[in-house]
Amino acid sequence: MGNDSFNFKSAERSEKIDRALANRQPTLTVVLENIHDPHNVSAILRSCDAVGVLTVHLLYYIESFPKVDNGPSRGAHKWLEYERHRSVQECFDKLHGEGYSIIATRLDQTARSLFACDFTKPTAIVLGNEHRGISDEVVRLADELVYIPMMGMAESLNVSVASAVCLFEALRQRAAKGMYSELSTVGMNERSSNTPQLSPEALRSKTLEWQLK
Repeated sequence: MGNDSFNFKSAERSEKIDRALANRQPTLTVVLENIHDPHNVSAILRSCDAVGVLTVHLLYYIESFPKVDNGPSRGAHKWLEYERHRSVQECFDKLHGEGYSIIATRLDQTARSLFACDFTKPTAIVLGNEHRGISDEVVRLADELVYIPMMGMAESLNVSVASAVCLFEALRQRAAKGMYSELSTVGMNERSSNTPQLSPEALRSKTLEWQLK
């Protein structure tokens, strides 16, 4: 009984790992610029995992990166990879060198609607500090500024909510383009079977790595 239960759980976990890795999006990333509240960071990381982000860039040169192990991410942080940066220039140079278009969220006259943005190309979404927003240097060096359309009296969203809105818009666009290996339509039995975004070599390597987590 115990062995059967163990084998079942192991097989179920392996299947879940295979499915998650098959849907990872190596060409979609998020940059956190000095976001200091651990609850916000944890919630953002949970959204990143849910959408299939592979790597998160930690751009911290004022605040220290907060401890998120026990936050609302509920372990999502361990399924993500991280790259740390100490300056905007260094971070953006690396992203541009890897072919990313850098999109920063900001209420600005030069910004365009989030929903007019193409998230199917390699995209890095920059999210700024809870109080200061994104820095002037990010504004200057980003490829594009976007805002989230809002119809109420409030002019902004909590940064973790804003990240979820952006990420799930990216998921919607990428799903429509067939960039997820398997996607269930809510309330239906439809599934699309497309080629995973990770290479076969990367899938094998990550599978072994995740099995040990």
